[in-house]
Amino acid sequence: MSVDVLYFAWLRERIGLSQERVETGAPTVRALVAELCAREERYAAAFADLRAVRVALDQELAGFDAPLAGVREVAFFPPMTGG
Repeated sequence: MSVDVLYFAWLRERIGLSQERVETGAPTVRALVAELCAREERYAAAFADLRAVRVALDQELAGFDAPLAGVREVAFFPPMTGG
């Protein structure tokens, strides 16, 4: 399956991309992250601490164990702060 992957804030800076189309067979977000980390060190550095990363699937907040079936867009970003 093909998904659009978006990166925001310091994730975008570490990876060097704001978005990309990824061909994946990953069943979950966590498996997609593992595939990305296996690609290059810059992904591994960006996803080194998943506690500092949030994910949205088709613009809905989700967890890392969420299934990717039918998902068109995966967005990774740091936790939001208010104020």
